[in-house]
Amino acid sequence: MRRELAVVLVSGGIDSCLTAAIANHTCNPAFLHLNYGQKTEQREKKAFRDIAEYYKVKKRLEVDMRHFSVIGGSSLTDEDIPVAEANLKNEDIPRSYVPFRNANILAIATSWAEVIRATKIYIGAVEEDSSGYPDCRESFFKSFNLVIKEGTKPETDIRIITPLIHMSKKQIVEKSYELNAPVHLTWSCYQNEKKACGICDSCALRLRGFQQAGIKDPIPYVKQPSYL
Repeated sequence: MRRELAVVLVSGGIDSCLTAAIANHTCNPAFLHLNYGQKTEQREKKAFRDIAEYYKVKKRLEVDMRHFSVIGGSSLTDEDIPVAEANLKNEDIPRSYVPFRNANILAIATSWAEVIRATKIYIGAVEEDSSGYPDCRESFFKSFNLVIKEGTKPETDIRIITPLIHMSKKQIVEKSYELNAPVHLTWSCYQNEKKACGICDSCALRLRGFQQAGIKDPIPYVKQPSYL
């Protein structure tokens, strides 16, 4: 049976890596990566390419979205806004939020999906992050599915798939090892490209997941505080 073609958004982090592993089991994946002027752009691009090689994905697309660094407003893209040290109890929108990024990413993914006739778009969004990032909520993706339906050709049938949406980082780590996802190739740090800092929000969430799962994170860190 011919498998459905799916666009898989692969940032290079552990969430998108597990999403790629899940999609690879059920679909014919086409990998999409976005460069948006983030401080770790080169390291994330390497992670994307390494994961694509691991899964032998031939259909790939890298898109430049550097207008985000011009727009600014995020510690990920604006040199004038430093990356904050993690506070996992904070429920406010963090300075790492890139305004409306996922909508821009999904719009590009939809355009490519329509051209290559893919029927699904996989994204590794996790609602655990939604207290900080409004565009990581399940309700956002349900709404965007309606946008896709209204804004594409009548014969087009594309749905956003969020397989990790209700998972914790601990569950993501455990599932990654269960599916033999190449977590050693991933990168999550917001500010460093050689050794992960261990103290930004993304590093903290990742390290807590590994610590809760009782598994050693295979990537190098400058610091590895306990987040238990």
